[in-house]
Amino acid sequence: MSTPISLRNQKLGAKTVQALKNRFFDAWYFDEPAEALEKIMSLIPADHTVSWGGSFTLDELGIKERLAEKGYKLLDRDKALNPEERAEIMRQALLCGTFLTGCNAISEDGQLVNIDGFGNRVAAMIFGPRQVIVIAGMNKVAKTLDDAIIRARTIAAPRNTQRFQNNKTPCNETGSCANCTSPDSICSFIVTTRLCKPANRIKVILVGKDMGL
Repeated sequence: MSTPISLRNQKLGAKTVQALKNRFFDAWYFDEPAEALEKIMSLIPADHTVSWGGSFTLDELGIKERLAEKGYKLLDRDKALNPEERAEIMRQALLCGTFLTGCNAISEDGQLVNIDGFGNRVAAMIFGPRQVIVIAGMNKVAKTLDDAIIRARTIAAPRNTQRFQNNKTPCNETGSCANCTSPDSICSFIVTTRLCKPANRIKVILVGKDMGL
């Protein structure tokens, strides 16, 4: 049964999908995460090595488990035995076939905004993997580019910082961004992807639910 929220998400989702296509992204909207998961799986060739950036959205979808079940070769940094091996897996991921990631914010006019601590996630989005699949709940869609940057910095970043309780940053103490330059800050790189080049390399899946941070 449709609700005011679901109807709004469908309409705004369609508008944002078209805006993304106008900027040369491939893009789709799905009401349910399960539908999005099936679409994502259909986009990944069987011979692709697959990796991903840290993302609560991916965890919520259960896509890592599905990929393992299907026998894909996975580059999973969380399986590393030490920091050196973890860093090497992150480097290898920059040349994988398909890179999966969430998104901190998307403007209604089709621009992606992401904040990264080490840069591996935004690096993969910019260049390297043959294709990038971005999955985002409609809670990530912001009115303007400025609003998307504000969301990424003042909502997504303080929430993501809570994953690292040993980080000594103001937002880990207060939950509020202080525009800090702490050594533990996860806000090293703030990247706006305003066009997809080459066209259709980045594929954006919007889901009509709140997902991720």
